[in-house]
Amino acid sequence: MRARMALSLSLAPLDLRLRHPFKIARGEETVAHSVLFRLSDGELQGLGEATPIERYHESADSVAYYFANNALTSQDPFALETLIDRRIPPAARAGLDLALYDLLGKRLGVPLYQLLGLDASKTPYTSFTLGISDTETTLRKLAEIGDHPVLKVKLGLGTAREQIETVEAIRHHYTGTIRIDANEGWTVDRAIPILNELARYDIEFCEQPIPAGNPQGLRAIRDRSKIPIVTDEDSLDARDLPVLMGCVDGVNVKLAKTGGIRGALSMIATARALGFKVMLGCMVESSIASTAAAQISPLVDWADIDGPFLTSDDPFTGVQYDHGKLVLPDEPGLGVRARVPA
Repeated sequence: MRARMALSLSLAPLDLRLRHPFKIARGEETVAHSVLFRLSDGELQGLGEATPIERYHESADSVAYYFANNALTSQDPFALETLIDRRIPPAARAGLDLALYDLLGKRLGVPLYQLLGLDASKTPYTSFTLGISDTETTLRKLAEIGDHPVLKVKLGLGTAREQIETVEAIRHHYTGTIRIDANEGWTVDRAIPILNELARYDIEFCEQPIPAGNPQGLRAIRDRSKIPIVTDEDSLDARDLPVLMGCVDGVNVKLAKTGGIRGALSMIATARALGFKVMLGCMVESSIASTAAAQISPLVDWADIDGPFLTSDDPFTGVQYDHGKLVLPDEPGLGVRARVPA
């Protein structure tokens, strides 16, 4: 019989400076604002991270406000169904979810991937993301990543010719896999000719070419483009997937959108049942959230878990990268540790 445990939760701002300004079609940031979760059962502490997405009207302040005004619904860390309530906003729910899984793994003495019955050797290679920049800056960033085997290029701003020339310049210097992401920056009529021009550069897939909420527009693009289409903003959680059948080739699963590990597992299972390929993505975040996502990466086809690459002062260590392949820590829970100051 388990001893009774009293849970206590504390939150703190986690502001992460970026190596370079990170620009996408919706905006630009130089500091990412996360929320650090510490969940204690009186003996052990679980770490979590909320990475709120402004696109969905969430912020570090809204996460803190929620937990300042809502108590935990159980004192039993094993009561996941009760604690990870769907009524909690997604970013706040994800932070709590990650802290709970970290605490449970530590309590049981096993890494999260082992707790979930996954094979750590089957992690995918992750992409490295290049934000929108002028061509000279883009090529300078490209030189910094060395021999990383997969690249994701942000598009969606500027003229069609400027965007095509950006990819052309990258391909001239880079022989690895290229993915592109327009972050809702195009229309249907604009996306089709751009994608058909870009097909000559051997693009693996295009992520979210048009604003969310237009599955038939996605279908029109998919039917008239040689580049596979993957959603992001159109696929927040498992409930969004049935309407996308026949319209896209794959979906991007992010812990910040699904409300954490529990929601991500549901979304991945639903995507598989509907025949979609699956990408596991991330936000600009610390090693806490990125390592949590990496723990379930053996379940997916593609990974875009590069948060630690993009920040300059990550205070934690966790997932490692072997020439782009995700390497999971063997320590209990998420396997994340505070970084020892140099």
